[in-house]
Amino acid sequence: MAIQDDIDCYPHPSNGATTWFHEFMWVAKGNYIRKLILASKETDLARINLSDILAAKYLEMIERYCENILTNRIDDFLNQVALTSLSGAVVVLKACEGLLPMAYKLNIVQKCIDVISSKACSEAAFPSRTPPNWWTKELSMLYISSFLEIIAAMKSRCAKTLIIASAIITYAERSLRDLVRDYTGNGVKSSDSRDSEVKIQQRELLESIVALLPSEKSALPISFLCSLLRCAIFLKASSSCKNELEKRISATLEHVTIKDLLVLSFT
Repeated sequence: MAIQDDIDCYPHPSNGATTWFHEFMWVAKGNYIRKLILASKETDLARINLSDILAAKYLEMIERYCENILTNRIDDFLNQVALTSLSGAVVVLKACEGLLPMAYKLNIVQKCIDVISSKACSEAAFPSRTPPNWWTKELSMLYISSFLEIIAAMKSRCAKTLIIASAIITYAERSLRDLVRDYTGNGVKSSDSRDSEVKIQQRELLESIVALLPSEKSALPISFLCSLLRCAIFLKASSSCKNELEKRISATLEHVTIKDLLVLSFT
């Protein structure tokens, strides 16, 4: 709920006379505005700057000041509707990504992460849809920062390594789809590097994904690791990123095929 930066006086709806800000109904319902007025040393309270107010929770519109206030209705909607499913929680979290850091302060982000991580672990153990890993595609809608938090939350819930690996593979394939494509090396060619800004974003994304990889040798397909190394070379990723991938690949060389090695070629 956005509110304009400066709220002045309002025309009275019936007689056209001036209704000053402190007489407006939001004062009675929003404790933040109430405190602004009480703390003000000005005699003219017709104008108060509200540039940082973004939502009812920030306005402290709580039950203490008015029954059935907007904040309670928002909480009810989140708890009883939006956050009752993994897909719904992902949609809410995706919307919150454009409202940071306020969404963090209002604890909405943490609620979403808790719900998503819990339901993802449940889906991995007892799938309710087909294909069984449908939930990994849901997570790929999110920014890498949100994805990292969800993976961390899943690990804290003792999610199995293969479950974490499945989510990471899907996220990498979908977020870097032009680079990681069927592990065949048929993604973009070296001549497609004109857009440097996009390339920088892809490099940062790749490095974040590599830093997230499980330590277990058998957790990730060797073809996937070779594909990531190919991306790292193309995007000129950091030496630490490339070294990490090379170390992982060399540790499982006995499983490498000619097809896997061909993935590293850009031609």
